[in-house]
Amino acid sequence: MKIILKDVNLYNPHQNIDEKNTSVLLIDGIISEIGNINLKDADAEVYDLKDKIIVPGFFDMHVHLREPGREDEETVITGCNAAASGGFTGIACMPNTKPAIDSAEIINFIKKQAKDHLVNVYSIAAATLGREGEVLSPIAELFEAGAVGFSDDGVAIKSASILRKVLEYSQMYDLPVIEHCEDATLAGGAMNEGINSTMLGLPPIPSVAEDLIVSRDIQLAEYSGGKIHIAHISTKNAVQLVREAKSNGIKVTAEVTPHHFSLTDKSVKTYDTNYKMNPPLRTQEDVDAIFEGLKDGSIDCIASDHAPHSIEEKEEAFQYAPNGILGLETMIGITLSELFHKKTLA
Repeated sequence: MKIILKDVNLYNPHQNIDEKNTSVLLIDGIISEIGNINLKDADAEVYDLKDKIIVPGFFDMHVHLREPGREDEETVITGCNAAASGGFTGIACMPNTKPAIDSAEIINFIKKQAKDHLVNVYSIAAATLGREGEVLSPIAELFEAGAVGFSDDGVAIKSASILRKVLEYSQMYDLPVIEHCEDATLAGGAMNEGINSTMLGLPPIPSVAEDLIVSRDIQLAEYSGGKIHIAHISTKNAVQLVREAKSNGIKVTAEVTPHHFSLTDKSVKTYDTNYKMNPPLRTQEDVDAIFEGLKDGSIDCIASDHAPHSIEEKEEAFQYAPNGILGLETMIGITLSELFHKKTLA
């Protein structure tokens, strides 16, 4: 089957391709020719895509697929379908499933579910058994099964001692440890601590809860020589800690979500549970710091933290509703709107 895409803008930074108002010939879904194409080919379907853009498929490194355990919220296949709809051809799924992704059997199950789908699925394995922070997962077994990183996502790795061991073992396979940075003793609230949480009467989560764990993790990464990745960074101080660590040659990277640079805790005033997430929406000052972190490279990438829940759960009172929102299908639009069209990074 032949398809011709006419008058498109084609970009591929990996191949230094930057073609404007060109034509692309696809044969059986594969790009076979660019430019100088016979647009009158009787065997081809022609689509005029003027002002549209073709780019390689995107990759989202922070997605919750919920399977196994919560197939009522999401499955590997429905998550892959959402990813494809949003322009993603590769995703990494987080280990806070039930049971957690802490064995080769579960990684192989996820592979089987995603087999032959357009979207490639990679597993981030639990750093500790059951994500309980007590006993290391079988790191070698998980690596051999295809794990691309280790995390107890949903919570920070419980102790500095266990985190040190995970960092040391993960070095053997050159894989990162991905951290949900939140001090458990300061967690448990419903929104960012500040004037808005006081006005709304909602239990707060202070920004220092994130900063403490980011600081701990960076110091242990420096001490061990391991790779630490800060998931969904959200505070100005955390961004500065990462910036300083990078300048000192420490192996630290960070990601941010679209909702943490497009919204603030003022959104919570509606009590709409779609604004309830963890880490919580922060202040405009934090958002401004995130923009600076994206500009100077302190923040390495954008990830969705796609976190589906059942309608019934999200319809609970704000304080009791689960954290998280969908993100795969909206991430590119929000990112382009906030960073490109508004010229935030210009």
